Amino acid sequence: MSNVQQMAKELGEALGRTAEYQALKRAALSVDEDRELVGLRNELDRVESEILVFLQAGTDPDEEVRERYDRLVQDLQVRPGYQRLIAAQTNFDKLLQKVNDTISAAIREGSESRIILP
Repeated sequence: MSNVQQMAKELGEALGRTAEYQALKRAALSVDEDRELVGLRNELDRVESEILVFLQAGTDPDEEVRERYDRLVQDLQVRPGYQRLIAAQTNFDKLLQKVNDTISAAIREGSESRIILP
């Protein structure tokens, strides 16, 4: 394994140990264990499939399907477990953005160095 790949592996392991990732993992597990949320998500998946059939046929979904979709989305979004999942995902995404910004800055700095690594 190259040195860069080893560093990437270590970064991935470190990210997996962060509080942000652990919170995301717990929130996702909690949502997966909540029967009501699983039911809502499954119903939403079914309605999304119906909408896709309409769109593939070149037509707009009928009003009843659109209203059912809107109700399901609203019901899902007000659930505390779902809100925790979204908050945890947002926090982890922010951490990843900081990591990407740091890597980008380091790449710029490294590209200006006269030392070339094998």
